Amino acid sequence: MKFSPLFWPIQYKNGVIYILDETLLPHKIAYIRAADYRSACKAIKEMKTRAVGQVILVFYTFLQASRQKKDLSKVAAALNATRPTLSFRYLTEMVLGWQQSGAPLEKSILGFLEMLKHARIKQAEVTAGLLKDGDVVLTHCNISGSMPLIGEFARLKNKKISFFATETRPYLQGSRLTAWELKRSGFDVTIITDNMAAEVMSEGKISKVIVGADHLAQNGDIANKIGTYQIAILARHFHIPFYVLCPPPSRSRTGKDIKIEIRPDKEMLFYRGVSLAPAGVKGYYPAFDITPRKLITRHIHMEIKR
Repeated sequence: MKFSPLFWPIQYKNGVIYILDETLLPHKIAYIRAADYRSACKAIKEMKTRAVGQVILVFYTFLQASRQKKDLSKVAAALNATRPTLSFRYLTEMVLGWQQSGAPLEKSILGFLEMLKHARIKQAEVTAGLLKDGDVVLTHCNISGSMPLIGEFARLKNKKISFFATETRPYLQGSRLTAWELKRSGFDVTIITDNMAAEVMSEGKISKVIVGADHLAQNGDIANKIGTYQIAILARHFHIPFYVLCPPPSRSRTGKDIKIEIRPDKEMLFYRGVSLAPAGVKGYYPAFDITPRKLITRHIHMEIKR
């Protein structure tokens, strides 16, 4: 089975964490060196890594900090403060719980990461089982290597699958990351702008929608990259199945309890230093939106024991 570099974008070698810089893709594959937890937190805040990369980074950060004899409570507080919508608190509390219980911390961390890897593979396999030969999948944002893996499992069952990827403005994860990893894995992928979804669906070009989720509430509502909600509404209107690859549920009871991260407006007003709007114009950039449970055809969970 082939894996995208985005499937496991964090490595730990000789006391240093190496973070795949996703902001440089698809033009360059380069890694950021994180020598301590402050560098790791900075990479998360700046979206150098996102989605499952952040989860992996949280655990490697604890592993590194433990070996450096750092105060893990302080490390946990710094990680929890990085990105509000993603809610790393249940991860940091898990690690602190292992430490307080006297469990071998390194073994627990590495064991969890291995379980996470296998759970992601199984999640992709289950998702591929929902696809039919000839299906065209629309996806939004990027699910860190899961989409090409879903395609690989479909291939093994002699199913030919193709993809449409939204650009996912303003960070362009769909065109920079998803389209890149699908193309390099040998799949037919077409990029559309975010505001083309209704027209493309009305033309009958889409048979399934598959997205990820950065946050799953206990009632089944999800938070995912801004723009997911409108795609879910369109999928319901056009009777297209809408599937979500989910993390474990958080303590949030409903989507209303999930805090939405508001990113700096310069991230949408500028791209690589070039102004996209007249001087003095304001921008508003909520990084996520909430898709209610009633619009989701099926949650595809990762089986992870805490």
